[in-house]
Parts: sequence; C-alpha cells; structure tokens
Amino acid sequence: MSMHRKTITLTEQQNDWVKGQVASGHFGNDSEYIRDLIRRDRQMKERLATLRQALAEGELSGKPRPLSMSAVKAAGRDRMKVAD
Repeated sequence: MSMHRKTITLTEQQNDWVKGQVASGHFGNDSEYIRDLIRRDRQMKERLATLRQALAEGELSGKPRPLSMSAVKAAGRDRMKVAD
C-alpha cells in the first residue's frame, strides 16, 4: 500500500489531545492515531449504512404484526440450543 503525505492544521487543544494519545502508549506517533481515527470513521459509516439498509428492508417487508415476547424468548432459547 502506498503512503501519501498530508499536511493538517490542528488547534492547540486538538494537538495536545493527539500528543496525549501518543504519550499514553496506544499509538506510536501522530500518524498512527490519525489513521486509526479514519479507520474507525469508515467502520462507523459502514455500520450506519448497514443499519439504514436493514431499516429500509424492514419498512418494505410488509404490514407490521404484533410482537409476542414469549415467541421472541422461545426463538432465542432455540438459537442458544443450536449454538451449543
């Protein structure tokens, strides 16, 4: 994977935060922290898109029916039995 150099401008408070994250030992340098933020942002957007798709499919799936909690619990217990 090729790397590209970028120049960014941070406020003093933002810079202090980034430096603190590096100093905490979670990241080796500023770039690692910024790349981690970008990865997490992409993952969050992908999860949000998946959720929106599921909601859209649910809305198109037909007329809602009453929810039976006993049926939901029974289905959950059945799934747990299969997983064992």
